[in-house]
Amino acid sequence: MATEAETPELYAGYLTESFHHFLKLSDLKESQLQFYDNVLPAEFKRIGAGQSQVDVFGVGSGGGENDARILTLLQSTLPDVSISVDIVEPSSDLRGEFKELLSNTEHLQKIPFVWHNMTAEDYMKEVNGKEDLKRFDFIHLVQVLYYVDDVTETIKFFHSLLKENGKLLIVLCKADSGWDILWRTYKQELINSIRPNRITSGDVVSHLKSLGLKFEENPIPATCDITHCFKEDDEMGQLMLYFITEQEHFHKSLTPELRAEILDHLRNKCSIEKDGKIMFNSDSCGIIVHA
Repeated sequence: MATEAETPELYAGYLTESFHHFLKLSDLKESQLQFYDNVLPAEFKRIGAGQSQVDVFGVGSGGGENDARILTLLQSTLPDVSISVDIVEPSSDLRGEFKELLSNTEHLQKIPFVWHNMTAEDYMKEVNGKEDLKRFDFIHLVQVLYYVDDVTETIKFFHSLLKENGKLLIVLCKADSGWDILWRTYKQELINSIRPNRITSGDVVSHLKSLGLKFEENPIPATCDITHCFKEDDEMGQLMLYFITEQEHFHKSLTPELRAEILDHLRNKCSIEKDGKIMFNSDSCGIIVHA
């Protein structure tokens, strides 16, 4: 795990650039937004029944695109209900993107935001033991649980912040996706401090069952074009390989034999070929957990 000093700027510079490059060539963002459109309005109607205000908590919100869609859906589903939002996000780069998005989205500007410039775990430590903890109607952890030390305790803590009838949304990579296949196969070879907990929906389901929580799983199918990863001199291919393998200099940091093996695995085990392109299986899963 990155040290506390390192963690706040985890998504900065080259890593932020690689993250955006992945999103550009993937349909994951669109698939996640479609999942929100299909599933969340009905949940919001149940959450908001009889309420004058709904309190939302975004944990690890990044650049805010997921939050913007979620809050827009909440506003349209419950037009007469006030909304308050708390955000935990350690990356100053991504917080800046989020605030810029808000400044350009008029209907979200009337919502009050409280910013916690820290990691999820730091927030847990900061409020631990306080008697007057703020409770929330809807909490979301989208692609966040890879970055915590104790997944069970993190889920347990944020679930404890739910009000009666509240919902906790967890989104992360799906079991048996390309991510899962790659991480399981090369767990030791690709070890590093960026994503110390390479967990999947299958792992989270096990944690939820151990905690005795009620939940539903929702598939979020997605692919990413990684064709350029197989051209050694392709600069953007190197950027993509950094995000997927977490090796900043993939063609320099690994032996030729291991590089060839991983590339073969990416092409033949983690992806499919479609219309002459290598499409990486980046399926995710949306898990709705009940209070």
